[in-house]
Amino acid sequence: MLQKISDHKSKGAFEKVAGNQPAPSVVIRPVEQPVALESTIQKAWSWIEDEDVGIIGLYGLGGVGKTTLLTKLNNKFSTTPNDFEVVIWALVSKDSSVGKIQDRIGETIGFSDGSWKKKSVDQKAVDIYRILNNKRFVVLLDDLWEWVDLKQVGIPKPNQENGSKLIFTTRSLEVCGETGAPKKIKVECLEPEKAWELFQDNVGGETLNSHPDIPNLAKQVAQRCGGLPLALITTGRAMACKTTLAEWQYAIEMLKRCALPKMENEVFPLLNFSYDNLPNATMKCCLLYCCLYPEDYCIPRKQLVEYWFCEGLLNEFDRISEAQMQGNNIISSLLNACLLENGGVIYGEDCVKMHDVIRDMALWITREFEATENNFFVKAGAQLFEEPDVKAWESGKRMSVMKNKIAVLKETPKCPNLRTMFLSQNKLQMISNGFFQFIPHLTVLDLSGNFGLRALPEGISQLVSLECFDLSYTGIEELPIELKALTKLKMLDLSYMNFLRKIPQHLISSFSKLQIFRMWSVRAIDNHDEDNVLKGGHEKLIEELKGLQRLNILSIEIKSVLCLERFLSFNLFRCWTRALQLEGFRELEVFNVLCLENLERIETLQLRCCASMKEIKMEKLHTWVSSSTNYTSRFHTLSEVRIMECSKLKDVTWLILAPNLRSLHVFRCPKMEEILSEEKLDEVAGVIGIPYPKPFLKLQSLYLIGLPKLKRIYRDALPIPCLTRILINGCIELKKLPLNSDSAKGNLLSIKGDKFWWEKVEWEDEATRHDFLPSFEPLFVV
Repeated sequence: MLQKISDHKSKGAFEKVAGNQPAPSVVIRPVEQPVALESTIQKAWSWIEDEDVGIIGLYGLGGVGKTTLLTKLNNKFSTTPNDFEVVIWALVSKDSSVGKIQDRIGETIGFSDGSWKKKSVDQKAVDIYRILNNKRFVVLLDDLWEWVDLKQVGIPKPNQENGSKLIFTTRSLEVCGETGAPKKIKVECLEPEKAWELFQDNVGGETLNSHPDIPNLAKQVAQRCGGLPLALITTGRAMACKTTLAEWQYAIEMLKRCALPKMENEVFPLLNFSYDNLPNATMKCCLLYCCLYPEDYCIPRKQLVEYWFCEGLLNEFDRISEAQMQGNNIISSLLNACLLENGGVIYGEDCVKMHDVIRDMALWITREFEATENNFFVKAGAQLFEEPDVKAWESGKRMSVMKNKIAVLKETPKCPNLRTMFLSQNKLQMISNGFFQFIPHLTVLDLSGNFGLRALPEGISQLVSLECFDLSYTGIEELPIELKALTKLKMLDLSYMNFLRKIPQHLISSFSKLQIFRMWSVRAIDNHDEDNVLKGGHEKLIEELKGLQRLNILSIEIKSVLCLERFLSFNLFRCWTRALQLEGFRELEVFNVLCLENLERIETLQLRCCASMKEIKMEKLHTWVSSSTNYTSRFHTLSEVRIMECSKLKDVTWLILAPNLRSLHVFRCPKMEEILSEEKLDEVAGVIGIPYPKPFLKLQSLYLIGLPKLKRIYRDALPIPCLTRILINGCIELKKLPLNSDSAKGNLLSIKGDKFWWEKVEWEDEATRHDFLPSFEPLFVV
C-alpha cells in the first residue's frame, strides 16, 4: 500500500492543491464615478452578504443615481470575493414586457439564439427556472415601474435556502412594497457640498477659473439643481463652455424664469415619465397644484387637501371629512412616487415639499402640454414689489404671487378662466375696489399673511363662485356684510386676525354650504355693538354656527364659562371641533377637563390667559354611563396642547389622558411646579378606573418657557421613543430631565436651552450625561 502511494505521488503535481473560488460570471458595465454613494453602496453590500435578506429595493427620484448605484453593485461582484455563480443585469424600463425581460436574462445564461426567443413566455420561464434553480444567482433589475411576477419570468424567489439575491431600482416606494422587499434604500439627492463638487467636475476648472466672479455665479446655478445628480451633470456640461460673466448671469436669469434648454431637453423628459405614470388625471392635477407654492416651501398637508377639495379635485366625496381620506391617499402616493418629499412639522402642521427640479418640471408641463386656458402664472417668491402685468395672467387658470413684497393691487383684471389666486405673504395694504370685479369663476382666494391689509375692497362681493377664503394673519378690522353674496363658500379661515373687531350678525349663518370654519387666536375688541357676533364671549357666534348643517371642521375660541356650556350642549360640535381655545375664564378657579371628553375629534387644545385658574381636575361627570369605561382613550385624538399665561396653574397632570400627544407647549406660567404631579398621578387610576399608562409615548416636541418654579417634568425617567425636540428657557429650578440611557433611543434628539441651566442639569450617571451631551445647543451664544 505504501509503495502504491509512493507511485501515485511520483506521478502527481501537487504544487497547488486548492485555489480561490472563481468569480461569478459578471458583465462589467461602464459607470461614471459616483458622488457620495459610498455609504449607500456599503449598506447595500452588507445586506447582500446577509443570508436572511433575499430582495433589496433601491428607490428614489428619477435622475438621483439609482442606476449608477446598481451598476456599481454589479461591478463589485467581479472584484469582491463572494460565492455567487452568475450575476444577471436586466434593464426593465417603463414599457418592458415579461418576454423582453426573459430575453435579457436568457442572453446571460446561454439562451441567445433566435429560436429560443420565439418560444412562448411560459416555455422561456421553464428554461430560465431550470438553469437558475441550480445556481446561486444575483438578478439586478433596473428601472421597475410595476412589480414583475418572478414566477412568470422564471426567476426562483430568492430566500435563505437558495442564498440568491434580487436587487432592483424603482421610482416608487409602492413597488418596493409589492415585492415584499424586506430591505429598502431611498437614494437621496446630494448635500450642498457634494452637489457643488459634482457640478465643478462637469463644468471644469478652466471655465470656473476664466473669471474670478464665475465661481460664485456657478454656485447659484448649482443650487438651482437641488442636489439632483442628473440636473447637476446636465447643467454643468451645458455651462462648460461659458467663460464670460454675461453668459452665467443670463443662465441664472433663465433658471429663475423657466429652465435652461438642456434641462428641458434632457432632464424634464426623464422626470416626466414619473408624472405620466401617475394613475389618473386627479393625481396629476394635484401634483401640478403644488408648484403654486415657492421653492423649498413647506406646504401644510391639511391646507393642501382643503384647497384641492374646494377646487373640486377631490370629487369622490361631498364632505371635507371624507375627502381628507382621498387627499391624504393622493399625498401618500405622490410621496411614494418620490414626486413630493416630507417637509417635517412646521408650527404643529405636517408638511410636504416639492423638490426644486420637480417643481420646475411641473411648471414646464403647465407651459408645454396644458391647454391655454389651463395655464399657470407663477411668480411665487420672486421678490416682486409691484403686481405683475395683468395681461400676462388674465387668460390663465391659476396664478400665484405669494411670498413677495407687493403693497398695492390697483388694476382691474379680466380673468374669465381664473380659479385660483394665491396673494398670501405679501405686504398688501390696499386692493382696489375693481380688482375682483371680473373674475367670475374664482374658487380659491388666499390673502393670508398680509398683516398690513386693514380692509377688504367692495368688489369682493363679486366673487360669487368663491369656495375657499383664507384671511388668516391679516390686519382686517371688519368683515363687510356684502360677503353674504359668497353663497358657495365652503372654507373660511379667520385665524390670528389680531385687529378683527366686528363680524356683522347673520353673516356667518348665511354661509349655508360652509364646511370649514376657523377663528383662532382672534384678539377681538368688545365695542358693545349689538350688530356684532364678537360682542361678549362669542355666544352669538356659537348660535350662528349651530345653524350650519354642513359644517365638518371647526376651530374656535371660547372666552367664558357660559359660552363653553352653550358650546358643549350642542351635540354636533362634538364631532366638528378639531381645535379649541379657552381664553380668559376670569371667574373660574377649578376647571374639570373631563367636560371636554366628548369632543371626539379634537386635535389641538389651548388654554390662554386663564389668570384665575388654579387647578385642572379630572372628575367623573354624572352623565357618564359606566365607571368601567377606558377613560384613557377619551382624548385619543389630541395631538397638541398649549398652556399659555395661566398664572396660577401648578401642574397639567391631566395630560396623562392624552396617549397620542405629539406636541406640548407650556409658556409663562409662573407658579407651574410640575408638568405631571406625583401626588395627582396616584389619583388618576382611581379617577379613570384602570392603571394609568406611561405618559408621552408619542411626544415629539416639548417646549417649556418662562416657568421659574418648575422643579420637574415627571417623577421617573421616560422611554419617550418619538421625542426629537426639547426647548427649555427660563426654568431655573428644573434640575432633572426625565431622561436616562434608554430615553429617546435611536432618535436624533435636539435639546435647546440656556447654557448656564444645562451645566446644572443632574443625570442618573456620567454615561447618560455623555450620551445627551451632543444633543444640546445653547439658545443664546454671546
